[in-house]
Amino acid sequence: MAAVNLPSELARGRLLIVGGGYCGSRLARQVRADGGTVQLTHRQPRDTDDLVLDDSTGQRPDPARLAATTHLLVTAAPAADGLDPALRLLETELVRWPLRWVGVLSSTGVYGDSGGAWVDEDTPLPAASAGRSASRRRCEDHWRSLGVPLQILRLPGIYGPGRNPLAGLRRGEARLVHKPGQVFSRVHVDDIVGAILHNLERPAAHRPPLLNVADRRPAPSSEVLGFAAHLLGVPLPSFQWYAEAEAGMGPMARSFWQDNRRVSSRRLTDDLGYRLRYPTFREGLRGCLREEERQGPDPADRRPADH
Repeated sequence: MAAVNLPSELARGRLLIVGGGYCGSRLARQVRADGGTVQLTHRQPRDTDDLVLDDSTGQRPDPARLAATTHLLVTAAPAADGLDPALRLLETELVRWPLRWVGVLSSTGVYGDSGGAWVDEDTPLPAASAGRSASRRRCEDHWRSLGVPLQILRLPGIYGPGRNPLAGLRRGEARLVHKPGQVFSRVHVDDIVGAILHNLERPAAHRPPLLNVADRRPAPSSEVLGFAAHLLGVPLPSFQWYAEAEAGMGPMARSFWQDNRRVSSRRLTDDLGYRLRYPTFREGLRGCLREEERQGPDPADRRPADH
């Protein structure tokens, strides 16, 4: 991860990250490296300094340990009813914290299928949605109703060290699937971290309530896999049309392939002046390869990216 200067208000505050998975752990590591104070939650105990928050059992931290939280980032996905773990267990408490910023990681899936056209923060959401997109929309609406200093960050497919097509190619498990006209938007995990920190450098009044965080080049899955194979110097797997491969996909993978859209993050890059560390998958995969060769995949999440 690239070195950054910790935003001054984070240096003076206390950050709580609900969800110690791929994005949450990456941000916590960066903030701690820069001298900030971070508390991180997991469903099961891990490091002694981390907290347990498990909505399935009702286990939560001692309220006294959270009462001084000034910045809150929620990375955990909501349940089917649209309520996320932070709200299910902490809602009555967090509205009394001295919060100066609340960030909620949501999904660009709420935009639905645009037929490959560009969408941005001003794009109207479809009248009806189902499944994970519907729960994301309900979650966003619930957070807006609380009156906290909220920013919703909508993310497309996330990749980074240990979670990218390189891993599947190395293991011989990658699938070269092509659906004519289909593209995916993506974002490197370090640009999620970078966008959050850059955003917190701005005065609170200049932080837009909604931000897309995506790179500049939506692309077909087959193009990304082809470039990954080029970097590794390995042959591509056999070609499959999506119509042939769909039956062997899990529900989440199929849901990704059902929607076709290009996600614009111009509000972040043009209006807020954030410079993407990895503006396309080409720079991003090169960065993943360098880091994995240097220190191995990120232990926080070794899953391959879905697309």
